Amino acid sequence: MPEPELRPGTVMVAPAWTGLCGSDLHLYFEGPLVPVSPTADNAHLLTGETLPVVLGHEFSGVVEQVGDGVTGFNSGDSVVVEPVLGCGHCPACASGRYNACGAMACLGISGGGGGLAERVVVPVERVHHIGDIPLDEAALIEPLCVGYHGVKQSGAKAGDIVIVAGAGPVGLLAAAALKGLGATTIVSEVSPIRRRTAIDTGIADYLVDPLTESLIDKVADITGGRGADIAVDCAGVQSVLDDLLTAVKVGGVVEIIAMYNGKPEIDMATLVFKEITVQGSVGYADDHAEVIELVRAGKIPLAPFITSRIRAENFVEDGLEYLQEQKDTQVKMIVSL
Repeated sequence: MPEPELRPGTVMVAPAWTGLCGSDLHLYFEGPLVPVSPTADNAHLLTGETLPVVLGHEFSGVVEQVGDGVTGFNSGDSVVVEPVLGCGHCPACASGRYNACGAMACLGISGGGGGLAERVVVPVERVHHIGDIPLDEAALIEPLCVGYHGVKQSGAKAGDIVIVAGAGPVGLLAAAALKGLGATTIVSEVSPIRRRTAIDTGIADYLVDPLTESLIDKVADITGGRGADIAVDCAGVQSVLDDLLTAVKVGGVVEIIAMYNGKPEIDMATLVFKEITVQGSVGYADDHAEVIELVRAGKIPLAPFITSRIRAENFVEDGLEYLQEQKDTQVKMIVSL
């Protein structure tokens, strides 16, 4: 790949650690994530790139250079890059929801460089200081922001009882964000390793194996029959969605972070008669500063969620191919150059 060029208003970052994400698996084994990904024939509207692109959208790094007009950053600063880019002028961007921009791009998926490059040039507004957070742990700030954004949209607060369905990386980090806010968490997950992580990290107050016990009954027992205040769906499974609609209280919220294959059905009678709010959450928008502060304050530990470290030269064999076969054995695998 050609060396990226520093431009006015941009920062050149040397990536240090990059998280391996399910989106990377999809791109490598199944093809483009249209419309966020370009194809070999059609360039992305914002990046102007076609395939191939450099992977890696969950990454930390060190500032190497700053472009003209950039203040507040110096060579050697430890940072994370917020990879989501909007067009800046559509109604979604104008309202601050650039994560819902119809032309939205994501560095490491849409082009524009990625965490597996030696250098990447990024608009200064997408670069965030991390202070003394270790660079390996900081690679988890991006997926933590995904979970935090959904949690924040749900209105969760201290004292709430919240179900987190699906304890993959985003689900675990959403539960970590909930614990950081002072909520009580009920984590439902089929993978024994991920259930163990939820307990060992202290982010699950209650744990449910939905293959052997009823989530609905467990929630009823915990809440005295009232139901959970909020449910966060990180599973993307029809039967799980059905259970969440039953398990939340009258007037409860079901926040959907998961991506579904196809179109799930919603029991409209349950939705209407319980006055449940069901809403979606995608990515993040202006959440990085809040999340970084929570991590720096010690309210959300990140180190326990790193389960493997590999080198970039082994990215395919030890990363993509391994996770394709055994993804439930890992929480978050990170890659160094």
